[in-house]
Amino acid sequence: MSRSRVLFVVESGTDVRLVDGLAEHFQLSIIAREIEGGRAINWPSSTEIPTIIGPKGRVEFARFVFRALIRRNPDFDIALVQGYSLAALAANISRQFTSKPLLLLVCSPVEAYYRCRLTNPNGRPYQQHEATLLDFLARANAMAAPEYVVLSEHLENVVRRHGARRVNRIPIYGVDTQLFAPPQESKSDIRKKLGLPTDGTLIFFSSRIAPEKDSETLLRAVKRLVDSGHNIWLLHRSGGYKHFQEDAKRFGLLDRVVATDAVHPHQQLPLDYQACDVCVQASREEGLGFSPLEALACGTPVIATSVGGLKETILNGQTGWTYPVGDHVKLSLRIADVVLNPEEAQRRANKGRLLVSQRFDRRLVFRQFADLVANMTGTPQEVHA
Repeated sequence: MSRSRVLFVVESGTDVRLVDGLAEHFQLSIIAREIEGGRAINWPSSTEIPTIIGPKGRVEFARFVFRALIRRNPDFDIALVQGYSLAALAANISRQFTSKPLLLLVCSPVEAYYRCRLTNPNGRPYQQHEATLLDFLARANAMAAPEYVVLSEHLENVVRRHGARRVNRIPIYGVDTQLFAPPQESKSDIRKKLGLPTDGTLIFFSSRIAPEKDSETLLRAVKRLVDSGHNIWLLHRSGGYKHFQEDAKRFGLLDRVVATDAVHPHQQLPLDYQACDVCVQASREEGLGFSPLEALACGTPVIATSVGGLKETILNGQTGWTYPVGDHVKLSLRIADVVLNPEEAQRRANKGRLLVSQRFDRRLVFRQFADLVANMTGTPQEVHA
């Protein structure tokens, strides 16, 4: 049985877990914008995928995408385009010269993330003309785009406010619940293996350092707990870990922090979740949030802000603990709850793992996406176990 040829257009970098899942189900090729100081795909894929790296400037990349989709029209069955920014609009306009279906993949609320710069610039100042352009592009794409794929109900509401008509809610890239699973050995043994502190409470914070992720509130909460006598450690993995270390030093917490660059999502990341006592997602805005889902799949309790797509998965009293955005006092109390009530923490984590298995398992969500592509292209898909 033949597989649909999917051309994936990536403007702002993407995750290898999404790329690998697409490659398992489709004949995948990629056009990606060059990311200055970073990678178009965060880790090498497990399979060889034809990839073209376009210009790093967003305007230049949009022109590149427009020409490439027209020129390569015979080589793909459907275009999957990341987001609803300039490259997406170029891809939509190119449809006037091609006959191929197009899907916009929306994983984050771009305008909401940008608004976080108003109060938390993190080196990236808010500029009104950029905010206006983002709003224009969102609405222009909604007028032109025939079909969207979004990760959550929250993101569906976002794009429908733009004017989107046909919206499919499929949380790709999902969670590999066989890889992200409860540990088979003690947390102490895993920590020794990873060179992590074996005493006290270990908190995992894996978010990138960005205005919307609010690492500062987490540091304030940990500072409050440490000052009151709690033995707390913070584990952080991201490309912005040096900035996190600088912030920790400012709060007098540098000796309480283990921070490194991001680790491979298959080779070590599951061990990090398994080693930790709790995972904190401190976002000011969030499209869905896969880190909490991966933590729950590993049986690790989760504390998250009650915002965006997180409200659909981290339910207070059921699958985790929640707190108001930016409230470091409430966050510190939630962390103390997890520490003082390990049986309740495990109950909520177990319920969370069941939620992940039923709704977010990668095999399930990629089958759903493959069915959507088959309906749009008229190409039956291979069945993957």
